[in-house]
Amino acid sequence: MFMINILIYFSIITSRISILNAQYEPYGGYDSFQNAASIPIGLLTDQNTDEMNIVFDHAIDVANEELGLAMTSLKAEVNYGDAYHSYGKLCRMLETGIAGVFGPSSRHTALHLMSICDAMDIPHIYSYMSENSEGFNLHPHPADLSKALYSLITAFEWSRFIFLYESAEYLSILNELNSLFGMNGPIVTVLRYDMQLNGNYKPVLRRVRKSKDNRIVVVGSTDTVPEFLNQAQQVGIINEDYSYIIGNLDFHSFDLEEYKYSEANITSFRLFSSEKKAVKELMEKMGYTSEQDDFRNGSCPITVEMALTYDAVQLFAETLRNLPFKPVSQNCSQRTESVRDDGSSFKNYMRTLRLKDRLLTGPIYFEGNVRKGYHLDVIELQPSGIVKVGTWSEERDFRPERLAATNSQFDNIDNSLANKTFIILLSVPNKPYASLVESYKQLEGNSQYEGYGVDLIMELADKLGFNFTFKNGGNDYGSYNKTSNESTGMLREIMHGYADLAVTDLTITSERQEAIEFSIPFMNLGIAILFLKPQKAQPELFTFMDPFSEEVWWFLGLSFLGVSLSFFILGRLSPSEWDNPYPCIEEPEELENQFTIGNSIWFTTGALLQQGSEIGPKALSTRTVASFWWFFTLIVVSSYTANLAAFLTIEKPQSLINSVDDLADNKDGVVYGAKRTGSTRNFFLNSEDERYIKMNKFMTEHPEYLTETNQEGVDRVKVSTQYAFLMESTSIEYNTKRECNLKKIGDALDEKGYGIAMRKNWPHRDKLNNALLQLQEQGVLEKMKNKWWNEVGSGICATKEEAPEATALAMDNLEGVFFVLLVGSCCALLYGAVSWVLFIVKKARHFKVPFKEAFLEEFRFLIDFNNYVRVLKSSDSIYSRSRQSSMSVGSVGQ
Repeated sequence: MFMINILIYFSIITSRISILNAQYEPYGGYDSFQNAASIPIGLLTDQNTDEMNIVFDHAIDVANEELGLAMTSLKAEVNYGDAYHSYGKLCRMLETGIAGVFGPSSRHTALHLMSICDAMDIPHIYSYMSENSEGFNLHPHPADLSKALYSLITAFEWSRFIFLYESAEYLSILNELNSLFGMNGPIVTVLRYDMQLNGNYKPVLRRVRKSKDNRIVVVGSTDTVPEFLNQAQQVGIINEDYSYIIGNLDFHSFDLEEYKYSEANITSFRLFSSEKKAVKELMEKMGYTSEQDDFRNGSCPITVEMALTYDAVQLFAETLRNLPFKPVSQNCSQRTESVRDDGSSFKNYMRTLRLKDRLLTGPIYFEGNVRKGYHLDVIELQPSGIVKVGTWSEERDFRPERLAATNSQFDNIDNSLANKTFIILLSVPNKPYASLVESYKQLEGNSQYEGYGVDLIMELADKLGFNFTFKNGGNDYGSYNKTSNESTGMLREIMHGYADLAVTDLTITSERQEAIEFSIPFMNLGIAILFLKPQKAQPELFTFMDPFSEEVWWFLGLSFLGVSLSFFILGRLSPSEWDNPYPCIEEPEELENQFTIGNSIWFTTGALLQQGSEIGPKALSTRTVASFWWFFTLIVVSSYTANLAAFLTIEKPQSLINSVDDLADNKDGVVYGAKRTGSTRNFFLNSEDERYIKMNKFMTEHPEYLTETNQEGVDRVKVSTQYAFLMESTSIEYNTKRECNLKKIGDALDEKGYGIAMRKNWPHRDKLNNALLQLQEQGVLEKMKNKWWNEVGSGICATKEEAPEATALAMDNLEGVFFVLLVGSCCALLYGAVSWVLFIVKKARHFKVPFKEAFLEEFRFLIDFNNYVRVLKSSDSIYSRSRQSSMSVGSVGQ
């Protein structure tokens, strides 16, 4: 009985396994996924199934070979737009434990499947244009396509155009265009070309023909745009009178043979070129050859969906390499919370990657859920086929690349640079011109280098179509010996043909041009001095006097003495300032004056220091002077206090040298040097200026101050307070942006330029110069310089503003208050003198004495500066003979 049960159980298990194998036979069989090392990924196709399957398998093979993975494909074809049918196919895939799902093309179906994948934390990748932020989409976002259209329309200077769109999903492009143009944009006529949804666009196209506008922007799907062009030609609006911008990235894959000779200006974009090696390999896998007439002159059978699917597989594989995945079966019918344990981490990691290698559509990285990193070729349909006429990227906008014909003397030979490969020398490491890329993995070939020189060659290669191989030429740029006709370093490599070009901070000199040739300068510069930033000076003993200039202190002292003397004089002149020393005696015999020399100075000092004194002026004249002096001291003391705070809080830097003359004289013991070999050292060797001859002698006598590299000189300046380094101003600018304690001293000593080195009579020199001129005119050279000098690795010192210097207040700042004090004092003195004379007149009449005798007596007493007591009843006085001699002077003054 036991054996019978075993046999029954075994038969049931066998039947279930056979059913499972039959169920998954279209996917390659269930047994094929039992290998734990394999990672299945699924592809759902609803159009171009055969081509998409080839692309998918080839992408998996490339990724497996490059990254050492074991991905396998799980493919199924579904009906276009049939979400229910696609749902069943997806669920059967999920039960096998797939790592991710690609496709299908239908937007309606893809959105339905995306919700299922999100619920189970399975990555879903699709390749059509969409504003949907969910899932993974490598297609350029509609907002970015709007920017590309805006850049092109602006470059073409269209003041009005017709915007033709297929359906409502393309209106987001129009909305973004309107926001970019703003209120002063061109006049736009908006028409939907598929009004009846029956594929007949001619009614709308006839309206276009009757319109006065002949510039047209077309946005639509790959399914409808080819038919649109066909019907537009039938209606008669594809001719020399019309210009088109086709906003579809599959333009290169259309059959354009009928439109090449229409003389219509038709411009579009493409994500990739058929000249790429990876594209050619994929075309061969699909059965196309480069000799086929159907796909020559820029056309390519690979659609954007195919290319993006290929790139998505590479991105997915890169994620798998870093986050290993174990397939787990999932069931759509079970209403559970069972999802992939690492699903969220896997999807988040995918969005953090930056991928450059093995891609068809350019680098990939994400900003949020939006794919970035690509650039678009601007292409134009010409009788010869599709021709690249420019590029567009989000960073640089549209850049035309229509090259003018050259007048080279070598035009009679093969002067085309297309498909030629040049060996280009770099000096590594030599930031910012060339350095090794910092990466967690070992890089090889051209991808291991970065810098200004690398970007410059890439820009020239894009324009001229040549290929290149970088080679490290070391730090020895080389010199040339005319006697022996021998050279060293990079010059030797170029002269003997071991390299074609050299791109670094290589200065154009007459000596070097005897051995090799240079392009036009791509950067202008001069020799300058690198030194430490001015250091904080040691406080001096009389630092408290810094808020005022020396001139102000002198005038302040003179004002102090002048006001004190005014108090003394006016005190003696004014009768009100003579007081009874004994108030209890009604008829005093003598009077005293409080404004002695000492008291006058004391009163002035107290007011200046804002402390006051026990002395109080009584006469109008002395009070007037006191008022003006108090006002004066209020302004002066406030100004001093305010400026003193600035001097105490702001550091006053002090530099040992401020010019090349200070350096030549070794001011304060500062020494200097330069790179042992190179154009900077040769400048001093060949100079006829007395200062530079003196400096050359110093460097010749002190070779220990010379360095092998510029970086060695920079490092020596950083650690020494009395060493300056002579180098190119561009290198100084680069280092001062990153080393906050370094500064360029003075102006450049000469003028020169960097050029691309090449051998004598190089046949492509004119084309290279022409391309460099275009880069200069388009502002590309300036943008690259700004990138490597002010952006990459910079920003450390840029935000730190230099503190303003505190300057002493001069007479220009305070002359007004001095003028007020002078006028007030003069007025008081004049009033005091007049009052004194009137007092004498009144007194002479009172005592009935001659005015002259009274005046002489009062004047003799006035100039008796040692006497501060006035005797009222003196027998020697002229007033003693009068009967009113017993009256006080004060009573007369009243």
